[in-house]
Amino acid sequence: MIEVQLLAAQVIGEVLAGANLTEILRSLWQAHPRLSPQQRGAIQDISYGVLRHYGQLEAILRKLLNKPVQNKPLYYLLVAGLYQLCYSQAPAHAIVDHAVSSSRKITRNPAISGMVNAVLRNFMRQRVQLLDQIKTGDDVARHSYPQWWIDKLRQQYPQNYEAIMLAGNEHPAMILRINPQLASISQYQAMLAAHNIESAWLWGNALRLAKPVAVEKLPGFSEGWVTVQDAGAQLAAPLLDARSGMRVLDACAAPGGKSTHLIELAEDIDLTVLDKHEDRLNRLKENFSRLRITGYHLACGDATQPAQWWDGQLYDRILADVPCSASGVVRRHPDIKWLRRSGDIHHFAQTQIAILNALWPLLQRGGKFLYVTCSIFKEENDTVVDRFLTMHNDASRLPCFHEAMHNGQLLPKINHDGFFYALFQKN
Repeated sequence: MIEVQLLAAQVIGEVLAGANLTEILRSLWQAHPRLSPQQRGAIQDISYGVLRHYGQLEAILRKLLNKPVQNKPLYYLLVAGLYQLCYSQAPAHAIVDHAVSSSRKITRNPAISGMVNAVLRNFMRQRVQLLDQIKTGDDVARHSYPQWWIDKLRQQYPQNYEAIMLAGNEHPAMILRINPQLASISQYQAMLAAHNIESAWLWGNALRLAKPVAVEKLPGFSEGWVTVQDAGAQLAAPLLDARSGMRVLDACAAPGGKSTHLIELAEDIDLTVLDKHEDRLNRLKENFSRLRITGYHLACGDATQPAQWWDGQLYDRILADVPCSASGVVRRHPDIKWLRRSGDIHHFAQTQIAILNALWPLLQRGGKFLYVTCSIFKEENDTVVDRFLTMHNDASRLPCFHEAMHNGQLLPKINHDGFFYALFQKN
């Protein structure tokens, strides 16, 4: 347990210094191969949990400290301990004892371990009062988002910005996509029930599990019967409406969830999957292999530079799930809240319009082009779409009909993350 708290504090520190949480955890597992599944799970829970509630935890810690803690590893150890006391089921005395022991591995100064003990025990005594103070405190402490993010959501979604942030701080549900070529929804639900796994149908081929399970416990997972994919992301393939015999491009395709869905819905399409990162394409190939998918064309290249990879033949359908702020998926990637800067949104929008402009000439007349982001910021969504339409008079926007959407915007809720969809047709 001592190692768990220290390693979690290390992960938190590296993320808040600018590193990607997923990559840091992957590197940590490689560096510490003897960690048990339970230890890995605890490190992951603390790391994700601290980043979900970092604004609140920092505000609490400020109230408990007499003076700022300059030692960063020690500071993040205190934050990790506070998170466990607030949100975990572990005994409070064990959390404090382990934090005190861990502090001795950071510094030999006995006064430091005494400070750690005092701070965490003071929180235990004042917990109700402190949490009440936070509820009426500043925006960052109450919502655990950067101030610029809160201001933007308040301005763009004045009626429901608090609900959006609350949803982003929740644990994500585990959503499955059933392969319709191998099983119906009812058939697969019966298979899950036989394994004592409770599920509920959402829409299309999407099932929500009552409780997350390890993928190896999902019946037929290794045989390609089912894929783990957010319900919001599962709307892309049906909206694109690819049909048998069509030539289809999935740009920015890795890790391949939407590509594999396209093939499950229209098996004999002529599909090209494109991504600019070789390592991400390797993961895409693994997903295609598990689902027994063959015959697709793999291309490594930049979507804004078709001359690097395009064979000159036009496409009937193009899917562009473009790089974005990922502001709609922060419950799965809570590090994004603290890694993004307000100026990043403009740069993403510039990249997005560049991709749209570069890929539009590759579409057949009458063909359809689906623009997708996992963002809820209008600068990356409606503003980009409006700008694109003013630049291309041969483009018209088609409606995206779905009960959960409003003008193509899907806001994060319990059953899905936040996504934006805009469907264009070439006149």
